[in-house]
Amino acid sequence: METIIVLVIALLGFRTLGALGVSRFTSWPISAAHAMAVMVVMAASAHFVPASVTVMPNHADLVRMVPPVVPFADAVIYATGVLELLGAAGLIIARSRRAAGISLAVLFVLLLPANVYAAVADVPFNGGEASPLWFRIPEQALYIAVALWGTRSAPHGWPAFSRSRRAWPESAETPNRLEPERDLSSR
Repeated sequence: METIIVLVIALLGFRTLGALGVSRFTSWPISAAHAMAVMVVMAASAHFVPASVTVMPNHADLVRMVPPVVPFADAVIYATGVLELLGAAGLIIARSRRAAGISLAVLFVLLLPANVYAAVADVPFNGGEASPLWFRIPEQALYIAVALWGTRSAPHGWPAFSRSRRAWPESAETPNRLEPERDLSSR
């Protein structure tokens, strides 16, 4: 529940900044991408917090959520924490926002079985009761939707791999990349 609160407060905060004239946050999708980044950094931090810390979810809480069929649960938690942090950083950078949002959405889908397992097996989280399944699945769906919504603010295409005609100005010395090569040595 805390993650939803952080997501909503960050979204409204960034959008308010946009309304007050901060040009970076002039649209809801851009604000959503940044809010998702804030929420993901908060959630990812739990992957690295030692069990002795009890004021927030910690690494041990997350390891208990991993279904027993998944090997190396400890390493999986660290790896997903790193992936979440990379995704959060990618959401902030416009050129990587689309890839980051889609990657986070895929990661959230892949993490859904752990959330289902934790709810069905009644795994406690942060010293409290387990979240019910009816809450966990819509919560995960919300995160997927916001991650994808944030991608709407990303530039279209992949600039580093652009093959548009504008990327290759034509001249007598440069062949048209869309036509078969021809001999230019006679010119």
